[in-house]
Amino acid sequence: MATKKKLSVSDEEIKEPKAAVAETPKKPTRKKTVKAEPAEIKPEAAAVETEPVKAEPAKKPARKTAKKAETEPKTEPAKKPARRSAKKAETAPKADPVPAKAVEAAAESAAVAAYPAVEPARTLPETEPAPVEAVPTEPAPAVTAPAETAPVEPAPVEAAPEAPVEAAPVEAAPEAPAAPVEAAPEAPAAPVEAAPEAPELPQPRRSVAFIGSECYPFVKTGGLGDVMYALPRALVSQNCDVKVILPRYHCIPQKWQEKMVYRGSFMMDLCADGRSFYVGIMEYVADGVVYDFIDNQEFFTSGSPYLNLVDDIPKFCYFAKAALAALNYLDWIPDIIHCHDWQAALVPIYLRTLFADTKLAGAKSILTIHNLRFQGVYNIPTLRYWTGLPDYVFHADVMTQNWVDANMMKGGLTYADRITTVSGTYAGEIQTAFYGEGLDNHLRYHSGKLRGIVNGIDTEQWDPAADGRLAENYDRKTALAGKKANKLAMQKALGLDEDADKMVIGLISRLTDQKGLDLVNAILPQLIDGNTQVVVLGTGEACYEESFRHYEQVYHGSVCSNIMYDEGRAHNIYAGADAFLVPSLFEPCGLTQLIAMHYGTVPIVRETGGLKDTVAPYNCYTNEGNGFTFDRYEAWLLLDAVNRAKTLYFTDRDRWNEMVLRDMDKDVSWDVSARQYRQLYLELKP
Repeated sequence: MATKKKLSVSDEEIKEPKAAVAETPKKPTRKKTVKAEPAEIKPEAAAVETEPVKAEPAKKPARKTAKKAETEPKTEPAKKPARRSAKKAETAPKADPVPAKAVEAAAESAAVAAYPAVEPARTLPETEPAPVEAVPTEPAPAVTAPAETAPVEPAPVEAAPEAPVEAAPVEAAPEAPAAPVEAAPEAPAAPVEAAPEAPELPQPRRSVAFIGSECYPFVKTGGLGDVMYALPRALVSQNCDVKVILPRYHCIPQKWQEKMVYRGSFMMDLCADGRSFYVGIMEYVADGVVYDFIDNQEFFTSGSPYLNLVDDIPKFCYFAKAALAALNYLDWIPDIIHCHDWQAALVPIYLRTLFADTKLAGAKSILTIHNLRFQGVYNIPTLRYWTGLPDYVFHADVMTQNWVDANMMKGGLTYADRITTVSGTYAGEIQTAFYGEGLDNHLRYHSGKLRGIVNGIDTEQWDPAADGRLAENYDRKTALAGKKANKLAMQKALGLDEDADKMVIGLISRLTDQKGLDLVNAILPQLIDGNTQVVVLGTGEACYEESFRHYEQVYHGSVCSNIMYDEGRAHNIYAGADAFLVPSLFEPCGLTQLIAMHYGTVPIVRETGGLKDTVAPYNCYTNEGNGFTFDRYEAWLLLDAVNRAKTLYFTDRDRWNEMVLRDMDKDVSWDVSARQYRQLYLELKP
């Protein structure tokens, strides 16, 4: 029991007897207690054992003690010798005659007396066996002289601390600062890695105001709504500050209306006779994008964003001017004002005329053409009244068309600092008479500021691996099995014959001539051969709606016509179909073929606009390409493209599956397009 008490004493209690024996080594003893990690004494201690040196007999036990402190393999066997040695250390002064065993005990007690200053007493028993065997062999001749008398015990005590004074502090001192030296760079390491991410984006930061007539998820009738939703969010990740300005239609779902916050209101002069209208601003923020809704019950109470030109012309004259007035009211002056289609085409004109003396005058404008067929053409007196624009804009070089009409799109193209379209091919096509819709001469004149940038899709919204509307989610690794499961689920849900071996062709589109529905209508009976099924989803012209209803009745089980637009059903068709038809007469960009490829559905398209830019035709000799194409707008060429697809599907399924995987690998996100738009913004505002 006395031994346990002795081993549990504190450092201060151990230092006191040492001071009584010799005051000189007191400082070294304290140093040894604080910094006793002689990690590199081991080789020296080993050398001392092999080469006995009589000049420094006392250092041997001290160094061996340090060595013992590091060796921990024999923990249990050391307990008994440790207690015996500690006991002898206490009883040593009572023994007058010192036999040979006492010499060994004296040496052990010296090591024990010096050891507590190096390590806590708790670790003493773990390191004792080595000195018990080593002390009698080497230090015996040197220790015998002082160990013959009882008071000789302090001599090793004095000598023991001498070794750590030289070794322990010197070797441990560099180790102590080494830890902070390593830790210091580790702390700033995290910010150093995060910091380079910001400079990857072009600097400085740019602010952009998007002005358009629709935006998903608030209101959407076509591809414009998808672009107005996805492109601003992609630009946020490209170091842009983005605000989207929209009309507050009455048809916007109530769940979004409730989240809007009132930001202010004012009266705005609009008409040529000074008539003014109320402008309210409601705001909603999501995903880093600020959405400002222009509120006016007189213009936006209808159940649809588009009605007819008689109603739409005054509505969008008001909206274009109110959007700029709202920016002035909020004192939010963007670097770029990005307008979309004819509904916002008056913004560049207003910016350069009625707002030329405001803070907004320094902003640059971009007008993006999503579909040149719709231009906002109306008679000059009506547009002059509702816009309040000066007379000099109503001439042939700006807005006047056919001497009696004013063209809102034409005026916007004239005053915009840059013009963009949604694909490079379409930018060239609209400068020809066939695709130019009467503005080909005007566009050729302004071709120096015309660019084409292909659209992308929101890969978070359209993700087969996380799409909750699918019967079974899949990614590239599980695409083949996943598409088969979704095909069977779709066939069952739509009343088609359930057969995974049949080829399913999907069509999701507005049912109009522009989308090539006349070609589909002409060849559809030839597609139904017992091994092929067709699924149609969309609304449009009555003649096509009735035609597809007729085909569903005639080819029941092989044709399903969904004369509606249902978002969930669209997702199911993208995932469950094997091929996807987009035989458009003209297609500025097209999003459906991009979504189809992302879901592993092979597109069959006509080589026009964005379809040509995004779908590479399949080459049977090199096994390259990601779809099937045809060039001239003829029904038999569409039938030939479908037959080529069917031949590969039924005769060489391995190559077909390889094409499915290539389509899923294709990058159809907005990242590339957003970088191109940002570069365009920086060209306008360096």
